Amino acid sequence: MTASPPPALDAVVVGTGPVSFADVVAVARGGAPVVIGEDALTAIDRARAVIEELAAGATPAYGVSTGFGALATRHIPTEMRAQLQRSLVRSHAAGSGPEVEREVTRALMLLRLSTLATGRTGVRRETAQLLAGLLTHGITPVVHEHGSLGCSGDLAPLSHCALALMGEGPVRDASGALVDAATALAAVGLEPVELAAKEGLALINGTDGMLGMLVLAIEDLRRLLRTADVAAAMSVEGQLGTDRVFAAELQALRPHPGQAASAANLARLLADSGVVASHRGPDCNRVQDAYSLRCAPQVHGAARDTLEHAATVAGRELCAAVDNPVVLPDEGRVESNGNFHGAPVGYVLDFLAIAAADVASMSERRTDRFLDRNRSHGLPPFLAADPGVDSGHMIAQYTQAAIVSELKRLAVPASVDSIPSSAMQEDHVSMGWSAARKLRHSVDGLTRVVAVEVLTAARALDLRAPLVPSPATAAVVALLRSSGVAGPGPDRHLAPEIEAAFALVASGAVVTAVEEVIGELQ
Repeated sequence: MTASPPPALDAVVVGTGPVSFADVVAVARGGAPVVIGEDALTAIDRARAVIEELAAGATPAYGVSTGFGALATRHIPTEMRAQLQRSLVRSHAAGSGPEVEREVTRALMLLRLSTLATGRTGVRRETAQLLAGLLTHGITPVVHEHGSLGCSGDLAPLSHCALALMGEGPVRDASGALVDAATALAAVGLEPVELAAKEGLALINGTDGMLGMLVLAIEDLRRLLRTADVAAAMSVEGQLGTDRVFAAELQALRPHPGQAASAANLARLLADSGVVASHRGPDCNRVQDAYSLRCAPQVHGAARDTLEHAATVAGRELCAAVDNPVVLPDEGRVESNGNFHGAPVGYVLDFLAIAAADVASMSERRTDRFLDRNRSHGLPPFLAADPGVDSGHMIAQYTQAAIVSELKRLAVPASVDSIPSSAMQEDHVSMGWSAARKLRHSVDGLTRVVAVEVLTAARALDLRAPLVPSPATAAVVALLRSSGVAGPGPDRHLAPEIEAAFALVASGAVVTAVEEVIGELQ
């Protein structure tokens, strides 16, 4: 194996301990190179010695000298064990459908490497180093949308990655070109491995795909929930709502941490708003705002608390060594187990899809209020320049509504939909991969819904002139205007403006614009 080229990014070192959320994001999205720590190489060698001893013995050992799953009762003679590993990987690389995203596959590969590095799986160091080499050189195996039941882990997706280590199957090289694995490896000076006893099983028996997608979703949702607070503040302001309901002493009466954080954000975002101040006096006849305005901290906060629970689960999973069987540290015992079951991850993936759908639903309701002259407190119908001739943001809300409807369908949990497989040996499965795939769609949908709210609220704030919005919300309006999204006026092609707002929300630019004015949001 040749040395990798000088990396442009700091390498992520994979040791015997867990990789971090930041490590996963750096490798999956940033393309960071990967190296294996000396502690991990020592642990790998120690566990491999145990497997070699078992392989040489006369007693059958599952995964080492037997078949797999429902075929585990067959003892495999020594001369056929290399073929056993090749056959395992080839037969399990049975995915179908569209290619999943590069970042998902890279996250999956890093997390499998992290488990290999614990010294609990029994692979050889050259096999682990080749997996690290693929990540460093940007070689990404083609993994398909369909094929994983989430038990025993993400077998099919991981098998497509293991196939590449054997020099087989299609991959994407660092430029994104589709080539066969052998060609891609040779081009960067890497050589495929011939899998030895247990290695095929160790490479594919994990929950790494669903966990990788969970970590990436948590990263996105943390940013999105702060952005949802920004959008809600713009809507409260633009609809002449009150900021008094966000006072800390009111939130303390129901002491949920997420609710307190969201309310604190809303209070800071609305501070020094000329629009809010314009109707704060004794002449204001508004008794209570609609729930979508007044209860934003309760919904956004519940989503935040759900997200932190999911992050706790993900953190535990990053510390895990998921394989079957595993090499235990005491006297080198090798034991079968059920840790490959994806239920802990599948549940929280489903929880997050529910939270995303509800936050989006509330966002759409706030947007709709801007467009109804009976509820918008003096704004023109649909925020149109010439209502009747112009439609304003009428159809932008249709787009939101269509996405919210889809998000509600995606919120139906996958993790309760077990379906048996492997001749009833695997008679209860997690469907965690499916939960993760639909959560990715949910995150995208929530981003688009919040973007439309930001776009609509910004137009409404412009229409409130000469009243001046808060410094924080004014920064968001200015960001949109500097990004090619014009202010109120006659109808124009709206889709590009929605996409521009989507890009600003997705990149975190909306939150950044606010934080440059009022400091970091919670």
